[in-house]
Amino acid sequence: MEDTKTLTLMAGSGGNGSVSFLREKYRPNAGPDGGDGGEGGSVILRGMRNLRSLNHFEGVYKVIAEDGLPGKSKKRTGRKGKPIYLDVPLGTIVWSMGEEEEKIRLAEVLEEGERVLIAYGGKGGIGNTHFASSVNQEPLLAIGGEPGEAREVQLEIKLLADVGLVGLPNAGKS
Repeated sequence: MEDTKTLTLMAGSGGNGSVSFLREKYRPNAGPDGGDGGEGGSVILRGMRNLRSLNHFEGVYKVIAEDGLPGKSKKRTGRKGKPIYLDVPLGTIVWSMGEEEEKIRLAEVLEEGERVLIAYGGKGGIGNTHFASSVNQEPLLAIGGEPGEAREVQLEIKLLADVGLVGLPNAGKS
């Protein structure tokens, strides 16, 4: 039964903004219409009462959330990346592994269904519609999405006994 597990968590990056121009039959130069990028997916821990150990993370060392999609023409925003939910038993303590092997306590999951956001997804980029002005009517500028947060964490279970034996030493408690 595992009571500690070290994982590398990577949230999804935001999608890039789009450079696009509207072209229609009777409006050949209608202006910019590039959409914004979608946000990256986050990594979230969720408390589950029916779990007792971290054995379901056996062989898992890196968890990567989905990236956001880039913006599209006609001012359409890209789709957000799906978040990843990691189910952990109740009483799990989350430690952030910092530089020089120092551990910082981030959170503790105590209740059924409790959600703890561990790694934020990246913000989506900005399309060229936001850069249009009376001076620059055809901007060729769009901003890329931000990278998602990457973090190394250690999950630790506080083991709580269901039954305790009380008695004198050498009293045959086994």
